[in-house]
Amino acid sequence: MSARRSLLAVSLALLSASAAAGEPQQVAARLLDHLQAGRIADAEAMLTPQMAAAVPADKLQGLWQSLGELKQRGPAHSSEQQGLHLVDVPLQFASGAVIAQVAVNAQDKVAGLLLRPAPAAKAPPPPSDANYSEADFSVPQARGALPGTLSLPKGKGPFPAVVLVHGSGPQDRDETIGGNRPFLDIARGLAAHGIAVLRYDKRTHARPQDFQSGNFNVDDETTDDAVAALGALAADPRIDGKRIFVLGHSQGGMLAPRIASRWPQARGAILWAAPARTLLELLPEQNRYLLSLDGSISAPEQAFLDKLAAQIAAARSDTPAAASELPLGVPQTFWKSIEAVNARGDAVALKKPLLMLHGGRDFQVPETDWALWKTALAERKDVQWKVYPALNHIGIAGSGSSSLKEYAQPGHVDGQLIDDVARWVESQR
Repeated sequence: MSARRSLLAVSLALLSASAAAGEPQQVAARLLDHLQAGRIADAEAMLTPQMAAAVPADKLQGLWQSLGELKQRGPAHSSEQQGLHLVDVPLQFASGAVIAQVAVNAQDKVAGLLLRPAPAAKAPPPPSDANYSEADFSVPQARGALPGTLSLPKGKGPFPAVVLVHGSGPQDRDETIGGNRPFLDIARGLAAHGIAVLRYDKRTHARPQDFQSGNFNVDDETTDDAVAALGALAADPRIDGKRIFVLGHSQGGMLAPRIASRWPQARGAILWAAPARTLLELLPEQNRYLLSLDGSISAPEQAFLDKLAAQIAAARSDTPAAASELPLGVPQTFWKSIEAVNARGDAVALKKPLLMLHGGRDFQVPETDWALWKTALAERKDVQWKVYPALNHIGIAGSGSSSLKEYAQPGHVDGQLIDDVARWVESQR
């Protein structure tokens, strides 16, 4: 997939193309030195005019200070992309680990700065006294198999089972976000309750080469692999093939009814933080929310929102447009296919029990969508509703306004949410 961003990876990175030269690591080090010492004017002087206009001194200072005290700086690593030198520097702040990516152009000016949560370390194995085990599990597909992990309860089966379906963008099997692994928490938590769970690397993460043509749709990206995962799991004799459920998170939740309808043996579907509206409807809201957290939207920020609106219009247009001119750099075929998904209609038409999960501090899929789901499914008696006021989009508790900064702080999916899913699955016999 050409995009490296998702609903969970909104960024303020601003990159411009030009040839790279000089000593980019030294340039990056000077920029970080200035920011750490509070020399914001000196840091701003290092930016290209375009970057300085987009991220003025007050915004740059606020962005840096929001991360708290810098505890440690790791060794830098450089790469080249689109004519720029990209310098990645690991930073350990009081609020969590971050990778600072500094884009340096041919004139040794900073053309971009991206602060993103650092990848989590490899997950530890299950505890030695766990009542479940984990093993590799391959999801077969004609386009290429996807690697996964099966969390399997110990004891006599066959066991009820759940297949986890990721949110948007390239995602690993744990749905790793900064120091958090929501799918790992869900899988092990349910397995401890006696429910088998299959999680797998999303195709855009495991096999990006499958999307080199630039023309793909949401079924290529998500649906077909989820259906294949359900079928592969049902073929395992340790699994109760009559009690297999789809649990979709974010975009995966929006597609869960579609997936369950295409694999009719599914016993039911769990929609966690599922958009009721299309992603192109949500993107402007999400970005406006994030840009408004400091109390105002600057002129450059408004220009960014205006550009996003133009990109969304182009994505919806019948006039062909290059992926580079569209939101998140994703091709028009994908946007048109996902715009055509009627999530609420699919859920209404799916005559299977549903469990709906919503976090009260979710800024990515807000209360508006929850209300739309409630209205759409109001007549259904086989739908269970669970709201968790303190939880954010990835099921972790907090307080105050949720933000991307929160995702950098290691945490775990709320135990009550996992317990509720387990009880619901056990009740569907």
